Amino acid sequence: QVQLVESGGGLVQTGGSMRLSCTTSGSDFSLRGMGWYRQVPGSQREMVAYITNGATAYYSNFAKGRFTISRNNADQTIHLEMNNLRPEDTAVYFCLFCSRYRCTSTGDGDWGQGTQVTVSS
Repeated sequence: QVQLVESGGGLVQTGGSMRLSCTTSGSDFSLRGMGWYRQVPGSQREMVAYITNGATAYYSNFAKGRFTISRNNADQTIHLEMNNLRPEDTAVYFCLFCSRYRCTSTGDGDWGQGTQVTVSS
């Protein structure tokens, strides 16, 4: 079974920065996309950003210009650099090892456990 280990969540003030990381044990890492999704209580999980197996990045509108996703195939790790954080970015952030070379809005693949990000006003 594929394992994903997320790290980097926590508490940050408005305008601050935070870096999330996710490492996977998946054996076909170089063939699959990876992404970050987030969820707040009472709401559906939404895509934040994903990166294809070829390292092309896609962002949701709220993430454009503030967040940067990257991947390191040698370490089987992805990172999400988040800048200029806002209180509305508060959520549990989940890492996804996507089923295909790119990720879907519905999040098909293997999920991490999630890491809490809290942005104080």
